[in-house]
Amino acid sequence: MAILLFVVPLVVVFGLVSLLGPKTSNWVFISNSYPWLWSSQSSSPSLNLTGASNSSSELPPLNDDVLGLTSSVVVVDMHSIEEAHSDDSLQNRSSSPPLSIEEAVTPTLEQPNGTRRDDYLANETHVSIMKAEGQRKNTNLGRLEARLRRARAAIREAKFGNQTQDVDYIPNGPMYWKANAFQRSYLEMEKRFKVFVYGEGEPPLFHNGPCKSIYSMEGNFIHEIEVNKQFRTRDPNKAHVYFLPFSVTMLVRFVYVRDSHDFGPIRQTVRDYVNIVSGKYPYWNRSLGADHFMLACHDWGPETSNSDPHLRKNSIRVLCNANTSEGFNPSKDVSFPEINLQTGDTHGFLGGPSPRLRSILAFFAGGVHGPIRPVLLEHWENKDEDLRVHQYLPKGISYYDMMRHSKFCLCPSGYEVASPRVVEAIYTGCVPVLISDHYVPPFSDVLNWKSFSVEVKVSEIPNLKNILTSISTRQYIRMQRRVVQVRRHFEVNSPPKRFDVFHMILHSIWLRRLNVRVHDDQ
Repeated sequence: MAILLFVVPLVVVFGLVSLLGPKTSNWVFISNSYPWLWSSQSSSPSLNLTGASNSSSELPPLNDDVLGLTSSVVVVDMHSIEEAHSDDSLQNRSSSPPLSIEEAVTPTLEQPNGTRRDDYLANETHVSIMKAEGQRKNTNLGRLEARLRRARAAIREAKFGNQTQDVDYIPNGPMYWKANAFQRSYLEMEKRFKVFVYGEGEPPLFHNGPCKSIYSMEGNFIHEIEVNKQFRTRDPNKAHVYFLPFSVTMLVRFVYVRDSHDFGPIRQTVRDYVNIVSGKYPYWNRSLGADHFMLACHDWGPETSNSDPHLRKNSIRVLCNANTSEGFNPSKDVSFPEINLQTGDTHGFLGGPSPRLRSILAFFAGGVHGPIRPVLLEHWENKDEDLRVHQYLPKGISYYDMMRHSKFCLCPSGYEVASPRVVEAIYTGCVPVLISDHYVPPFSDVLNWKSFSVEVKVSEIPNLKNILTSISTRQYIRMQRRVVQVRRHFEVNSPPKRFDVFHMILHSIWLRRLNVRVHDDQ
């Protein structure tokens, strides 16, 4: 009786704790790395042409054994692992599996039939795991995750095989970290990837965005994914990711009170939207947003993601303003290019003369805003014939003609790290010079930026001319040719073409989804 009087209240207390305790998620990060690219660290120093390191930019190639589809990942019970959605795990996304079954086994004992106790428990656990996995595979989500597992295996195997013939394009050359793996991943995406776009919300805040401005990629992507028949699915049970189709640019235009410095109305609008879709559908709560994504080219994109803690910590944030000092996480978030489509398309902006016809060493023209440009103008404005640095271009001089006749185009950050000059340089065949701190260039999971661009830290601006003149003519010609080759990945087409900027954005999202395992515990 004494034991019962002690045990019964204890059981009741534990039951209440389990019911009322903190909500846990049904997802786990498989690793902090992509199938071919990054090491197990969240960031690692990269080398630019001057030999200086910059830990906030490119990341080095990945160890060959990262894509290990171990059973310990498959059998994780997320309801028993609260740290799966803690701050540390989200920032570090450790590739180490949770405590394995073998580590949890008690010291070895002999069973009556002579079987060692740890072997007996391991065999019994293996059977229960197989049953649980079989049950999960019978659900829509289980089948979807199984297909993703096969995709990861195909990407891993592609690193050691030959490339597949493709009539459109075969990635090749030092512009890619692992060309074979990238091609296989891209083909797997074309074959499998499905996006569900939430239909809730009305224009102009939702399902709408600018298409003729510096933030044009917001509206361009929203439009293209909504009319796309290959990747968009109307059945949410078939989707790998779920798109929250709000435009930060439109929220700033129609919700934000000018000069109020109050983000409250924007945050409330996004928070209300998340509450609506999470109440109507099970998908947000199932993963706490880990298989959802938002997209923003406006400078306030990162701030808007603070509207919901899971949106910032768990969801895939597709941002032009990819600033690691402001919380951008390259292993979870996506950097995509800022493209100023003044006329709505790229007609007349693509192409430029060969390297031998480019007589200007470097060029920049732009307004003074942010902390970097004043330093650049102080040291180089109208002070050197080789470095054409201007705040305002002389009358009659064409901005794009100057880019087309320059070897290098200077791309300093403004108030935010992203600059449309990066893509403008690539469009005109000018080697971009990235002058920024804490910027992750677009598609760095695939593209090896150091092979076709120059990185200059802000502290090295006084030494800019020496850095550029130290690059040999032979090396410059190689870099310029690579710029022309990678241009297809930044081109805007309507309708989209394979390997263009729309498909590269999708591919970056696809890679992040491959890093997440979701299950519904049914």
